[in-house]
Amino acid sequence: MRRRVRVAAALVLAAATWTSPARAQFHCWLRGNPAQAAQRPSPPDSTEVVLGGATVKVCYGAPSANGRAVVGGLVPVGQPWRLGANEATTISVPFAAEIAGVRVEAGTYTLYAIPGESEWEIVVNRAVERWGIPINEQVRAQDVGSGTVRVERLTAPVERLDIAFGPAMGNAAELVMEWELTRVRIPVRRAGT
Repeated sequence: MRRRVRVAAALVLAAATWTSPARAQFHCWLRGNPAQAAQRPSPPDSTEVVLGGATVKVCYGAPSANGRAVVGGLVPVGQPWRLGANEATTISVPFAAEIAGVRVEAGTYTLYAIPGESEWEIVVNRAVERWGIPINEQVRAQDVGSGTVRVERLTAPVERLDIAFGPAMGNAAELVMEWELTRVRIPVRRAGT
């Protein structure tokens, strides 16, 4: 009897601690102490969406404009930009996915952009758990691929960088980035849907 109780307890504990890829909980990687990171001028932020029963998570640093020009100023046109501040912006997907049209397997990737006047190139990269800059040859050697998204102009300025998922549409959603007078929508979907 006692052996059955131990076996049952072990099974319950194993079931409680086991996490399938579909139920995986992704955490935002931060350099240093989370409490100190929260006090940064560009604090860490994140957004999540559930696609087909599994959670996709994006982690980024959220800078403010503070009266500065953003696109063409803080965000260089025609050059790689980390899509945020501090640590590299990451996206974690628990299933094979397409991010800006780039096919990836389940896992965590970084995102950066090469802004243009009317389109931005969104790059998916394997170099995770790193500071967001520099985006040099060593980092770019780990690019998975890139896709192009259209730039939209906002009528009212957004002071602090905001990255959020729009509503899920089955197995797909848009990752919407807004800052100053710029908006871009990055499509994210389960692969094969």
